[in-house]
Amino acid sequence: MSKSVASKLNKGISPQQFIDTMQKNKEAFLDWSNRFEIESEDDREFFESLNNRDDLRCLILMAEWCGDVVRNVPVIFKTLAITGIPTEVLIMEEHMDTMEEFLTMGGRAVPIVIFADTGGHVLGQWGPRTSYIQEPMVAFKQENPDREAADYQEKLGLVRQEIGRRYGEGTEYQQVIVQELHKLLASL
Repeated sequence: MSKSVASKLNKGISPQQFIDTMQKNKEAFLDWSNRFEIESEDDREFFESLNNRDDLRCLILMAEWCGDVVRNVPVIFKTLAITGIPTEVLIMEEHMDTMEEFLTMGGRAVPIVIFADTGGHVLGQWGPRTSYIQEPMVAFKQENPDREAADYQEKLGLVRQEIGRRYGEGTEYQQVIVQELHKLLASL
């Protein structure tokens, strides 16, 4: 069954409203945002070319307390700003019905970037992380299906450390997000 977010279009807040109302992690969010620049001229030209389309909408399901939101969404906001695609933020806690429709391997993970047509038919999605950074979590979930297992939390902690290591201290991961968004949007 194809997903629809028709009932959520125009129900979110703007990226700027999200930033303005942040109570947690605002400094880190703005720091990652200030450090972001699209490096590839090809990518920039592609995103600019999307201004010619008026058939796409974007909803970003997210929460300000989430580390992946703090690292990834500044890149997504700035990249989407170039495209001219109308973009709205859905705060996870206020849109749990939507969160339940966009689970990642059965769990709630944000950000989830949802691209839809003007009627709300979902065309594609990205998140919560780049595929390289998400890899250890995918492997963990496959190898540890029992959330009640005695060593589940301990192993999950190690996976989170590996995810942090894959993000790294610098901004290299940001260009991977740009490439994944480019590939996704080019397929729509």
